[in-house]
Amino acid sequence: MLTWADEMLVLRRSTAQTGRQWAWCVAPRKCSAEMATPELIKAAIEAHGGQARWDRVDALEATLSAGGFLFTAKHRPVLRRIRVRASAREVRFAFHDFPRAGETSELVGDEVRVVGPDRAVLARREHPRLAFSRPRRQLYWDHLDFVYFGAYATWNYLVTPFLFLREGFAFEELPPLQTPAGPWSRVRVTFPADLPTHSRTQDFYFDAHHLLRRLDYTADVVGGWAHAAHMCEQMREFDGLQVATRRTVKPLPFGTHPLPLPTLVAIELHDLRVCPCP
Repeated sequence: MLTWADEMLVLRRSTAQTGRQWAWCVAPRKCSAEMATPELIKAAIEAHGGQARWDRVDALEATLSAGGFLFTAKHRPVLRRIRVRASAREVRFAFHDFPRAGETSELVGDEVRVVGPDRAVLARREHPRLAFSRPRRQLYWDHLDFVYFGAYATWNYLVTPFLFLREGFAFEELPPLQTPAGPWSRVRVTFPADLPTHSRTQDFYFDAHHLLRRLDYTADVVGGWAHAAHMCEQMREFDGLQVATRRTVKPLPFGTHPLPLPTLVAIELHDLRVCPCP
């Protein structure tokens, strides 16, 4: 089975041979019987604010903090009240004043870069996911490694479940997960090969109010063994959107019961602002 990185390499070779360029803007979902969205996903989109409201969103701006065992293992500093911006229309995410005041570290399509206050490029890496196959990444990540991982991951977190309005997703409803809070509906989602995310296949869990409570995935850039359960807690409303303000990621070596320790990643969302379309 091809990994995400393998598929992207094949895709780039294919487009190079045909002379076409790949566009990283994620196209809106086309309305067709063959691409019907499950009712459970439709209900989740409505519960988190609805498609009509999301269609008026250009970007989300937030302040967040993050840390955990993964930061320690990869020799990266924790994030303390970092300002970020996530595009609602394309694969684009920015950490402001990071790594230094006035600088911006960002993911734009299939490139990560650091730019100065005048937007001059200070550092750049194309096709950053392919670099994780090299042995050094097992020992530590450099700044651009972290920017890629942190940017694509947080972009996914902030724009889900509205991300599923785009074309190219496949869905499979699974038996619900029984929890102390009641049963959580479960959907297995296969992501399009061109979309940067943790793994092509992920499981999403929704509570009785259709709010996202958990997602399971393999963090492929960390390793094929890096199975994790990602808990979404303390939902708050921001400009009509329901957003988890506390997230914790635990190891999930097998089954559906994560280990209590260590906390691989913990994210706290301090505030969020919705930027409307111009």
